[in-house]
Amino acid sequence: MDRAQIVHENFLSRVASGDLPTGAPPCEGLNKTDAVSLYHAQVLSRALDRTSRAMQKAGQGFYTIGSSGHEGMAAVAHALRPDDIAFLHYRDAAFQIARADQVPGQQIAWDMLLSFACSSEDPTSGGRHKVLGSKALMIPPQTSTIASHLPKAVGAAYSLGSARRHAPEHRELPEDGIAICTFGDASANHSTAQGAINTAGWTSIQSVPLPLLMVCEDNGIGISTKTPKGWIEMSMEHRPGIKYFRANGLDIFETYAVTQEAAEYVRTRRKPAFLHLMTVRLYGHAGADVPTTYLSKSEVEADEANDPLLHTVRLLDQSGAMTPDQALKVYSDTCARTDRVAAEAAKRPHLQDAKAVMASLIPPKRECKPSNGPSADERAAAFGSDMRAMDDPQPMSRLINWALTDLMLEHGEIVMMGEDVGRKGGVYGVTQKLQHRFGSDRMIDTLLDEQSILGLAIGMAHNGFLPMPEIQFLAYLHNAEDQLRGEAATLPFFSNGQFTNPMILRIAGLGYQKGFGGHFHNDNSLAVLRDIPGVIIACPSTGAEAAQMMRECVRLAREEQRVIVFLEPIALYPMRDLHEAQDGGWMTRYPSPDQRIGLGEVGVHGDGTDLAIVTYGNGHYLSKQALPELQAAGVSTRIIDMRWLAPLPQEALLAATKDCKNVLIVDECRRTGSQSEALMTLFTEQSDHPIARVAAEDSFIATGPAYAAPLPSKDGIVAAAFALTGATK
Repeated sequence: MDRAQIVHENFLSRVASGDLPTGAPPCEGLNKTDAVSLYHAQVLSRALDRTSRAMQKAGQGFYTIGSSGHEGMAAVAHALRPDDIAFLHYRDAAFQIARADQVPGQQIAWDMLLSFACSSEDPTSGGRHKVLGSKALMIPPQTSTIASHLPKAVGAAYSLGSARRHAPEHRELPEDGIAICTFGDASANHSTAQGAINTAGWTSIQSVPLPLLMVCEDNGIGISTKTPKGWIEMSMEHRPGIKYFRANGLDIFETYAVTQEAAEYVRTRRKPAFLHLMTVRLYGHAGADVPTTYLSKSEVEADEANDPLLHTVRLLDQSGAMTPDQALKVYSDTCARTDRVAAEAAKRPHLQDAKAVMASLIPPKRECKPSNGPSADERAAAFGSDMRAMDDPQPMSRLINWALTDLMLEHGEIVMMGEDVGRKGGVYGVTQKLQHRFGSDRMIDTLLDEQSILGLAIGMAHNGFLPMPEIQFLAYLHNAEDQLRGEAATLPFFSNGQFTNPMILRIAGLGYQKGFGGHFHNDNSLAVLRDIPGVIIACPSTGAEAAQMMRECVRLAREEQRVIVFLEPIALYPMRDLHEAQDGGWMTRYPSPDQRIGLGEVGVHGDGTDLAIVTYGNGHYLSKQALPELQAAGVSTRIIDMRWLAPLPQEALLAATKDCKNVLIVDECRRTGSQSEALMTLFTEQSDHPIARVAAEDSFIATGPAYAAPLPSKDGIVAAAFALTGATK
């Protein structure tokens, strides 16, 4: 007999015989009607766990990580408002069920069983995953996440204070709302959780509003590894800036009272709190897990004896709200009803093909109020003396700064955040003067934690802001890449487009910094970005392009709710000259604010037909340097600047190279995992051109004089072009 069946039969026999566990009497605060309602939610959560296992055995269900032992979360939900955004742990079915009772018109059992069955009619994910989540209940969907949702919960809490000062057009959350995140005691040890908790305290002690309730459901174990006794309390009770609360999660009366106190503190003080909720875990980690393989039988039985449903039956009896016989009938009726509903849910349709699965990768467009842009007076006041320089060619860094200024003037919902972006103006000065122009509310200097930077952006996007986070160097993204892959990009996918978190992530990257910084400051690998479904990657090579592409990226994020990575080549930030010192050949003028370069629009430079060089970023610069030698050898050449690296602008590239005899790909990223691989595939499959590539070696970049040794060069491009075309000097 498996443990689920043992727990079930224990409940039936112990309630029938009056053999209920001992505990404190019911405390004040929770009335009888609400207590009974919470018991119904707890029982439905338990019944769903049992049914999910039966569905899996029958081949009708696809998820068995249950909530048994954590049913006290129903009381947590009841102490909060249904418009308080909640980022939930995967064991929180009781929370979602209890919240559904607060919102009219919900069919929570049916909806959750559709999710277990992965039916295309599942109102949350559309059949893509079994998730907790609901737009109507303000619960963004989470899957089997381990703490990765905490940074965005911090961001959502931060957005509540920001929205009071700068209400965005697409504001989602109420002015007096709070944000909630829940997680297990084992998850609390994850670096992502520790970073988020640290960020919450760091923010709080600076008197920045952060109405966040963190709920740690402490069942004492993570899969098979025990949490040391007292660990959560010792590590959290005295954290600076965070108020600590503790409750017995087996007691719905105490849990409700303590949660209500904690929520009131967060809501009125606008400060974060940590609610430590003691629970048990029943059935093991998931359906295939056998807890007696790593716990003694006595330990397993001790938790089962503390079944929270048994405690609730006792408390209801002691409060006069419901007799044990009545409670037993509710349990039996709910189990039977859940089985009947599951049988119907299992018959509902599923997603049938790749197109249907992928339909929610791209979020839906949204209506935005039209903008005529800032007035001449507003621009003059913001730019000051910079206005006089706009008619002269400038390097890329300055044009990006001007583009950001114009965009922030036009769209008040744009906020930027990152290490040193505000007062310092960025490591390379790209965001200089912006904090002076727009204030620290919109130019946020963050602590040095990339996960928190991206989490802040994701959370603020949940409340209608348009975030533009900055990662200081491309290599630093790897500390936080899961915030893009596992959170930002998946949100519309798992919510069937109901939740979105649009943003423009600015990253300074790529190589050619003439010996500065080694591989941490010269990272030429984009593989981790290129394979994230739905993410747009933009990479300009000139200042004018950067300004026009940035405007398109803001449009894409604002109107089409896209997640965009805007990769800025560091070596080209200050670049002025192309062929000779002081020739000014790489500087451009600031394009009119109404000019932009559309997604997928490539740049075609020249009309030569002997050779098309397909490139981007620094490769564009190097190819232009190689052009005089190619022309001198009689090789008529055109240079095609990709600009958009994902999605790959296939049609535009094929059209731009159609009448060329040869195609040379110049890719500054590593040969393995680079854009050149996709481009070689494209031209091989869909054209007859002779094709070759120049790419970086599979190496990190060194510090010092050898910095450029593994990278493409002007001479390497010339040699490859001659070999491909048969030309000679």
